[in-house]
Amino acid sequence: MLPSIPLLKSAVTAVVSQPFKRAQLGLFQGKTKQYGNNVPFSKHKTRRSWLPNVQSKRLFSDTLGQFVKVKLTTRALKTIKKHNGIDNYVLKTKPELLGWEGMRIRVLVREQQQARGTTSPSTSTPTPVVTVEAAPVASTS
Repeated sequence: MLPSIPLLKSAVTAVVSQPFKRAQLGLFQGKTKQYGNNVPFSKHKTRRSWLPNVQSKRLFSDTLGQFVKVKLTTRALKTIKKHNGIDNYVLKTKPELLGWEGMRIRVLVREQQQARGTTSPSTSTPTPVVTVEAAPVASTS
């Protein structure tokens, strides 16, 4: 006997994988759990896993004016330093790399910027104006 259509649909939807759930609760910069083998001298392989290097940090947000406590990987911390703060990091990073917590911080930063009337912390610094003074021209008459 052939299975009915509703049974086939439920079997297909059960195959869809979930994202790395732990990474949704912090800023993991795309790092996930990795798998491999322990291989001793006897060559008897046993399965093992490696977790990302996760740290709890308090980062100061210039836009929010307060510290934001977040779990993040050391790779994400390095990228935050490269972007000169958590505000620029959450605004410039792709949503796939941010996860739920990063998107929550992004929404908070954007709402605060709209309330203040600014667009981005990086554009708030004025650009220097260069003026060139003309040298006096000697007349030959």
